[in-house]
Amino acid sequence: MTVKEKSTLIASYTGKLLRNRFGKGPESVNVSVDSHGIAIHIRNFISPVEQFLLDKQEEQALRYTRELLMKSLLPELSAYLKNELTLEVQEMYYDWGLHNATGMIVGLFERHTEKSESYPGQKSVHDHVIQVSGKVQKEPVHIDSWWMGPKTLIVVREGILILIEKELIDMGYEHILKSTKRKLEKRYLEQNIGFEQDLGKKISDFYVDWDFSNDRSVILYTFK
Repeated sequence: MTVKEKSTLIASYTGKLLRNRFGKGPESVNVSVDSHGIAIHIRNFISPVEQFLLDKQEEQALRYTRELLMKSLLPELSAYLKNELTLEVQEMYYDWGLHNATGMIVGLFERHTEKSESYPGQKSVHDHVIQVSGKVQKEPVHIDSWWMGPKTLIVVREGILILIEKELIDMGYEHILKSTKRKLEKRYLEQNIGFEQDLGKKISDFYVDWDFSNDRSVILYTFK
């Protein structure tokens, strides 16, 4: 089976899963697959009830509901990838762009300890992410990034949690911590993005998620 065929099957299956869980499917699902993992970009995905919550400025309630539904959806998606397409995902991340009804799901096949092949502008990307990480928590112990297709850039950070964050996680405040970090990091990530010029591309969207148990984070950038 070709990569294109696998991408088409993943897009179709993801759309059906979202429709079954949320009662409404996305307008489109675009999938990229490479040797590192998969990236699923979801567009125009919000139900009438969720739109009502947003209109009433109840974003936290919406995110919490989606969080619960995704916890049951992701294992099902992971099982499909493994059993039907022989793609074994070790880690999964997701985030929503509620302002424009988009979202992303990233699945990584395995942990990479070596740097990926460099690309023009990579240092500028890493410098920006490291600077933001240092402001919000601490600079990552390890950072890597690679292109997953011409419009999708993945950045992986390791070792960014500080002691107070680890204590909050141990006390059961993971959801609050993630919501706070997401809001704060996104605010800084969208400021002073000098690497667009170095990459020769304009950012369309970006998404952030964390795996607190492994102290890892994924940032996904999509470009116009």
